[in-house]
Amino acid sequence: MSRIHPSAIIEDGAQIGQDCVIGPFCHVGPKVRLGDRVELKSHVVVTGDTSIGDDCVIFNFAVIGEIPQDLKFGGEDTRLEIGKRNRIREHVTINTGTEGGGGVTRIGDDCLLMAGVHVAHDVQIGNRVIMVNHSGAAGHCIIEDDVIIGGISGLHQWVRVGRGAIIGALTMVPNDVIPYGLVQAPRGELEGLNLVGLKRRGVSRADISALRAAFREMAQGDGTFMDRVKRLGDDTDSDYVRRIVEFVTGESDRSFLTPRK
Repeated sequence: MSRIHPSAIIEDGAQIGQDCVIGPFCHVGPKVRLGDRVELKSHVVVTGDTSIGDDCVIFNFAVIGEIPQDLKFGGEDTRLEIGKRNRIREHVTINTGTEGGGGVTRIGDDCLLMAGVHVAHDVQIGNRVIMVNHSGAAGHCIIEDDVIIGGISGLHQWVRVGRGAIIGALTMVPNDVIPYGLVQAPRGELEGLNLVGLKRRGVSRADISALRAAFREMAQGDGTFMDRVKRLGDDTDSDYVRRIVEFVTGESDRSFLTPRK
């Protein structure tokens, strides 16, 4: 039932779901698995051990599932897993994982990767993430749900970005970003909270007030940043504040962007 343009190349072994549309001059490799109603516009390359979920749309000249840009990569079997209803725009590149990073690059559901975005090896992206034009995530980054990465911004390898955070345009992010944080400036600085995003998602006024009080404590309280965050966990009834505490006290390979006093 799928529509495949006669100029497209579908290699033996590829699995094509129901009602897919594969446009002119696309190339689908032998280990690729496309879900139902996936659309490849034209000149799209999908290769490697790559699975793409139902209702994804991939635009012209995207290259999905190529090997990592990592000199340590030795040709081992690694994968790329992409969830459902993602929109992947022109010239996006997404690489498979590496053996040293767990072997899998993952993207969740309902994401929008705008033109020129790069997702490197072993990156883990949650649901409803937006990466704006020509932004990039280096190897091993973790981007949680509902994050927005501004245009021409970059995440240093191993960086984690907590859920609901927003990164401004033209920003380099060298360290972890707390959930619901607002980061901007050329060398990323934690300027505040993503209040607009919180309100758009219908977060209660009480929780927003608790987050604002928690941010003030993180910026101005006594002791180290870690001390201030741990105290928050003892003094709050807000699940949103607890998520920040769990994020900061969890395992990480980087330090944190901290509020300016």
